[in-house]
Amino acid sequence: MIKHVVLMKFKEGTAEEKISRLQRLLGALPAAIPEIKQYEHGRDLIHSERSYDFCLVSAFENLDALKRYQVHPEHVVVLNLVLDICESILAVDFEL
Repeated sequence: MIKHVVLMKFKEGTAEEKISRLQRLLGALPAAIPEIKQYEHGRDLIHSERSYDFCLVSAFENLDALKRYQVHPEHVVVLNLVLDICESILAVDFEL
C-alpha cells in the first residue's frame, strides 16, 4: 500500500469560493478514479506559524496505481486548480 500525503499553503487572498471548489472536486475523485483506495482531505484547524492550510491523505494499492491516478484527467483538473491557488505544495509518498 502506498500513502500519498500533500500539504498545501494557499496564496494570500485566495477566494473562499476557490477553496470550496477544491474541496468539491477532491470529494468527487474517489468515485471517478478506481485506483483510489482511501481518500481524506481537510483544512487546518490550528493556524500556527508552521501550519499549512490544507492536507490530502490518500492510499493506493501500489506505485503503478498512484502513477495512473496522477495522470487521470479528473485529477489533472484538480491539480491545475491547486497550482493556481497555492504558494507552496509539499508531498510525500511512502510504502506501508
